[in-house]
Amino acid sequence: MTASPATGRPQRRPTRRAILGGGLGAGLGIMLAGCSSGSQPTVGPAAEVTGPPQRGGELRVGFVGGGAADTLDGMKATNLGDIARAINLYDALIGRGDEYEMFPAVAESFVPNDDATVWTATLREGIKFSDGRPVTGADVKASIERILNPDDPGNDAAGLAAVDEVVPIDDRTVEFRLSTPDSVLNEAVAQYTVIIVPADFDPANPVGTGPFKLESFTPGLSTQLVRNEHYWGEGPYVDAVTLLNFNDTDALINALLSTQVDAVAQIPTSLIDVIGADARMRILNSETGMWMPFTMRVDQEPFDDERVRQAFRLAIDRQEMIDQVLSGQGRIANDMYSIDDPEYPSHLPQREQDLERAKRLLAEAGYPDGIDVELVTAPIQSGVVEAAQVFAEQAKGAGIRVTINRLDLTAYWSNYLEYPFSQSFWNTKSFLTQTTAGTLPNAPFNESHWDDPKFIDICAQARAEANEEERTKLIQQAQEILYDRGGLIIWGFANQVDAYQAYLGGLRENATGMPLSGFNLHRVWIGDIA
Repeated sequence: MTASPATGRPQRRPTRRAILGGGLGAGLGIMLAGCSSGSQPTVGPAAEVTGPPQRGGELRVGFVGGGAADTLDGMKATNLGDIARAINLYDALIGRGDEYEMFPAVAESFVPNDDATVWTATLREGIKFSDGRPVTGADVKASIERILNPDDPGNDAAGLAAVDEVVPIDDRTVEFRLSTPDSVLNEAVAQYTVIIVPADFDPANPVGTGPFKLESFTPGLSTQLVRNEHYWGEGPYVDAVTLLNFNDTDALINALLSTQVDAVAQIPTSLIDVIGADARMRILNSETGMWMPFTMRVDQEPFDDERVRQAFRLAIDRQEMIDQVLSGQGRIANDMYSIDDPEYPSHLPQREQDLERAKRLLAEAGYPDGIDVELVTAPIQSGVVEAAQVFAEQAKGAGIRVTINRLDLTAYWSNYLEYPFSQSFWNTKSFLTQTTAGTLPNAPFNESHWDDPKFIDICAQARAEANEEERTKLIQQAQEILYDRGGLIIWGFANQVDAYQAYLGGLRENATGMPLSGFNLHRVWIGDIA
C-alpha cells in the first residue's frame, strides 16, 4: 500500500494508486470452455514439475494495469508492476519470508541497544550491487537519507521518522541513531520500498542488490529483467523475466490460457475452479493478511458521529461478504487489521450483523428515517467493486441507502483521500507499521482522517516500549480503540489467488498479500513435467 505522486497533490504527501481489478466480460466463459486444447502439449491432471531447480529460459508474468506513471524507483513503488520491479531489482536491509517472518537481506543483522535509541546494521559480507561494486555503509546512509528527503520522500518514510542520523562506522557497520526510542525499527526497514542503493543512484538507470537487473522498461507496457550475476541469495534460475501489463482481466486470463504468459498475478476467485480444471494450469492460493476496508472520514458528516460509524459496521453480514465477494477465499475480520500479529486481540467479540441495533444508533444520531450516502469506488483491487455492491444491498435493511459512484482508476486515485465514504486495500503489515502508514495524523495514507489523541499516545508508547510483553498490552489497547470507534470497516482478510502454467516450479504459498510468492521470481524455474 504504497504510493506515487498524484495529479495536483504535493509530493511530500504522495497518492496511492493501484491497477488491479476489473470485471470479466461475458464472453470469457465461452473462451475458457474452448481453451483446454490446442497447440500446447497435453498435461495430465496430476502432472508436476520434477527434479531440482533448472537454470535457463525466460519467465513471462502478466498483470492488469500500469500507465505513464509507472516507476523504476523502488522507494515509490505503487502498483503491481512497480512492486514487482522493486522486489526484483532491489533489497531492503531486512526481508520478509513466506510466513511474513523477517530474515537477513542486505544486512546480516540489525539490532537495537537496550533502550532502542540506536540500531546497528551489520552488512552481509561480500554483498555487491548489480554493477559489481561493493555495498558500503556510505551507501546505506545515502539510501536512508534519500527516503527521508522532505522534498521528495519515499513511500515508507513515515516509518523511519525516528531516525535522526545514519552513521557509517566502517564499510560493514552502520548505526541508526534515533531522536526517540523505536522498538520496531526493524519492521520499518523491512518494507520493500526501503531500498538500499548506491550513493550515486539514478532511478533512470537503476542499480540494486536484487536478483535481477534492468534490460528495458516501457511504462504501462512491459519490463525486461535479466539475471544479476552478483546476487547474494538463492537463484535466480531463469535467465530473464518479462513483466507484461494488460488492460483488463479478460485479456490477462486469455494470455494465460493461450500460453502467451507463464504466470498471472491475481485472478478473480470466481474462476478458481474453472481455471484449475484445465490440466495445464495450477492455482496458487495463499492465506494472507490483505484487507479491503470501507473508509469513513471521521472529520466529516455523517461519520464524525461515532454512532453512525457503529451503525455502518453493524449493517454488514461479513460471512456473506466473504462468500459473495471472495467466493469463500478469505477470513472474517473484526474491524481491526494485522490479524496474524501475535498481539492481535482475538478475545474481543466477533462483530455480527445487527440491523435493528444499527437502526437505533442511526436514530440516536439524528437519522430516524435512515440515511443516504454516496460510496465512491473503483476497480482498485479484485473484489472491491463487488464489495461495494454487496454492502449496498446488505445496508438497506438498516435504513442505509447507498448510491455507488464508480470511477475509473485515474480519477479515483487522484483524490481518494478526500472522499467521505470510499474503499481501499492493504497488503499484510504488522500493527505498528500499518498504523504509521495509514492510521495516524501524519501517515501518508490516513484514509479515515483518524486523529484520536488516546490512540496516538498509545501507539507512541508502544513504539518506544522495549519490553515485548508491555508492548503487546499497548498494541491491544490501540486495536480495541479501532474496534470500538475507528473509521474503518474491516470485513475480511482476502486470500491471494494467482494462476500459472504447470511447467513452472518454485512458486509457494506466501502470506505477504503480494502475488506469485510475494514476487520472489528468483525462486521460479521452468521445469520438466512428469
